Amino acid sequence: MKNICIIGGSTGIGKALAESLIDEHRVYATFHKHEIISTTNCTYHHLNVLDEQLDTSFLPERIDALVYCPGSINLRPFSRIPASDFLQDYTLNVVGAVKCIQSVLPNLKKSNQGSIVLFSTVAVQTGMPFHSIVSSSKGAIEGLTKALAAELAPVIRVNCIAPSLTDTPLANSLLSTEEKILTSANRHPMKKIGTAQELAAMAKFLLLEDSTWITGQIFHVDGGMSTIRQL
Repeated sequence: MKNICIIGGSTGIGKALAESLIDEHRVYATFHKHEIISTTNCTYHHLNVLDEQLDTSFLPERIDALVYCPGSINLRPFSRIPASDFLQDYTLNVVGAVKCIQSVLPNLKKSNQGSIVLFSTVAVQTGMPFHSIVSSSKGAIEGLTKALAAELAPVIRVNCIAPSLTDTPLANSLLSTEEKILTSANRHPMKKIGTAQELAAMAKFLLLEDSTWITGQIFHVDGGMSTIRQL
């Protein structure tokens, strides 16, 4: 039974991942705004990744895996975005992840097979209009993934998942009508929107034993959007 920490485990992909793990592993999940009552094998703790100092004392001495789920989707024309908005987004997506990894790193080093999973976006490798904020910060996450994978090997593996649009609360404004859902689905070769459960399944694979020879990789779980062009 592994000890797994999920930062942002109360909604979306983080919640789906926690639910997929609790039958066989101990999950320590955090929430900021969306509190959830702890259950067997899954305890929830309040944590704001924007705080200057992070209190992760609720974690056991050994943590086998860390997943960082907080993120944002700010889609606006580049010319209308103040520089301060780029900094705010970077602080949540990148600095928050850095602080969490640094805080939990001593616990991860006590595991025989430590694993870190981060999240990017299909928009980093596939240029898309109005995605300059999210592409900038998530591009940094992809660079961080590879740098940490090199630095922490062979003790800790580090990988990243780059989804396309996924049906989570974070994407509510983009999927608020049937028309929007259909339009977004049709942009993907698989003609569907990704689900939190599908992304959680990929994250779970990267956390556990079947992926112990995989590190420093960016996995595009995106319905084919990043690699397929249909004529």
